[in-house]
Amino acid sequence: MPPAAIIPELAYDDVGEAVTWLCDRFGFTERLRIANHRAQLNVFGGAMVVMQRVAPRGTGRSHGLMVRVPNVDAHHDHAKARGVRIVDPPATHPYGERQYTAEDVGGHFWTFSETVLDVDPQTWGGELRA
Repeated sequence: MPPAAIIPELAYDDVGEAVTWLCDRFGFTERLRIANHRAQLNVFGGAMVVMQRVAPRGTGRSHGLMVRVPNVDAHHDHAKARGVRIVDPPATHPYGERQYTAEDVGGHFWTFSETVLDVDPQTWGGELRA
């Protein structure tokens, strides 16, 4: 994962087209490509994720925020104890991140992430670009 504390996730119909456009027009650089459904971009010391739109416009999740935390399980327990709706409980993923997703009072999705293992992206289908 990029070292940024907050990582916006924006959905596009065509990830490749979006990456090309954002890099060309705004000067971002591509850090990582995950098949044709996801990419990480370097954004002047920050980061963003470009993801494939999985639901038609106007329905479902169209964007979200990813936040790095030092202890995802403790963060999850804190949020859950205060009545936060947990969309996806904590899970460790093949790409070395332990994450959970919650929904805020405005219906926005927040994924909280902790790096638990440094994994070569090629072992799970990623391709480093920069």
